[in-house]
Amino acid sequence: YIHPDFVDHSLPDILPTNKEGLKIWIKETGKAFDHKTLIEEMVCEDNKVMVKIRMHLKHIGKWRDIEPSGKEICTVGYRYIKLADNQIIGHWALIDGHAMEIQLKNTNHGCKIQE
Repeated sequence: YIHPDFVDHSLPDILPTNKEGLKIWIKETGKAFDHKTLIEEMVCEDNKVMVKIRMHLKHIGKWRDIEPSGKEICTVGYRYIKLADNQIIGHWALIDGHAMEIQLKNTNHGCKIQE
């Protein structure tokens, strides 16, 4: 499913942006979370696909210096995919990691409002 010229524009800078970098990212993320991803919406036009996802995660390993907690959390995200020759050639992702961190740390987000 992955085109030989695949580029992932969402990987951390320390990883290569090709298929090998994607494999490393999936493997390492799997060490921190047991997860299930649900597709909530998908829009396709020509060679472009936009997907809205909801991720259900169980925190099983260290992530962002947060030790494994066993907590079950949920976050949303979007994936934008470009196709060539019926294969994925480009990928961009926006996952709400901030919401994940808030849930794992049991902290509030945003500004404190004074009364």
